[in-house]
Amino acid sequence: GDLDKVVNLLLSLSGRLARVENALSALGPHAASEDKVALREKQRLLAAQLEDAKELREHVGRREEAVGAMVARYLPAEQLQDYRHFVKMKSALTAEQRELDEKIKLGQEQLRCLRESL
Repeated sequence: GDLDKVVNLLLSLSGRLARVENALSALGPHAASEDKVALREKQRLLAAQLEDAKELREHVGRREEAVGAMVARYLPAEQLQDYRHFVKMKSALTAEQRELDEKIKLGQEQLRCLRESL
């Protein structure tokens, strides 16, 4: 459960940081300086939060290794291999699900905009 939460947090923060960076690069030379300052501050805060989340991921990874070592004492080799595969794939599938959800949301937004423009 913690692994899912940390992966979702990392994906969320990196997505938000990317949007802020895109907004910053999209600002023209005539943009209000307070807009630039606000976006730069938001960028700084999100970058710091992302670093904290990476440290949290490392902590969860160490805990995962400790749990894996304990589980290894009780499971036969085949079940242990299945367990390790499950843990490995869970993060990948969580990230993929998040990406698909964002693509669906983007598609729905584009569809709404197209309908409004007609």
